[in-house]
Amino acid sequence: MKVLVTGGAGYIGSHTVVELLESGHDVVVLDNLCNGSAKSLERVETITGKKVDFVEGDIRDRSCLDKVFANHEIASVIHFAGLKAVGESVGKPLEYYENNVYGTLTLCQAMASAGVFRLVFSSSATVYGAEAPVPYLESMSRGSTSNPYGTSKAMVEKVLEDLCVADDRWSVALLRYFNPIGAHPSGQIGEDPRGIPNNLMPFIAQVAVGRLKELSIFGDDYPTEDGTCVRDYLHVVDLAKGHLKSLDKLEQPGVHIYNLGTGTGFSVLEMVESFQRVTDVAIPYRFAPRRDGDLPAFWADATKAQQELGWTAEFSLDEMIADTWRWQSQNPDGFEG
Repeated sequence: MKVLVTGGAGYIGSHTVVELLESGHDVVVLDNLCNGSAKSLERVETITGKKVDFVEGDIRDRSCLDKVFANHEIASVIHFAGLKAVGESVGKPLEYYENNVYGTLTLCQAMASAGVFRLVFSSSATVYGAEAPVPYLESMSRGSTSNPYGTSKAMVEKVLEDLCVADDRWSVALLRYFNPIGAHPSGQIGEDPRGIPNNLMPFIAQVAVGRLKELSIFGDDYPTEDGTCVRDYLHVVDLAKGHLKSLDKLEQPGVHIYNLGTGTGFSVLEMVESFQRVTDVAIPYRFAPRRDGDLPAFWADATKAQQELGWTAEFSLDEMIADTWRWQSQNPDGFEG
């Protein structure tokens, strides 16, 4: 039996495929390559010494999904596929709802038709909303999301909860990520965003390697210690391992919600200073206006994942930065180099 990984050629997906293969799972990857690269899967094969079964396709394409399920004995699905840029979602809400919400509905319909009822969903800490106190706890209600990206994740969570209520064959893990950074310690795969990065660490890394002139820090007047946004950063390999732990939880029907984070927040300026210290590379930066949809500060309480899944983040911030720089310095142009 196999695990279907949608969006498996992307940043988090490719690292999760590595962990799945190295743990003995058979994997099928479905990806339309809008945010991923086929070369990442070639690197995954190099790292693991195992073949990746790849299908280029879109989760909104029901006929494509039906063929995947007909051609493979899929036992569980890990669902990463979707659009993910907070700022872009504010300007392109319909694209985000079509990809993230409609795409997931289509996937679930195809799963049900194929008799597959186990799903790990890539959600986000943004579902807690602007009014939620920190640290975020899974027992909190979903709040008022501040951008269409976050709203799309909250909508899908509600759909999946309703699905589990209506049909007790379904078992769903909702994994609420915080801010994944880092890269595989081999330096073979890492984050390779298209255009100017939306996330902090690849932006810093591209400045460090000379692809970008300077870092833009969006906002210096937030109600934080140094005026810049505070986030909970975790290593992408730790995050990937959290998905494997969640697969085991799918033995139990119903909805299972987990925060995946370190429980510690760092500001943008702290991240810049840490990167410079670890790599000995100067990062020129300038302050820019705030971005729509950004919250001042949030971080996780990941106690539940530790208690129920046996999962905890293991990599230190210095290790996250070192692995980021190894990837970027060895691959200055990403997968296109």
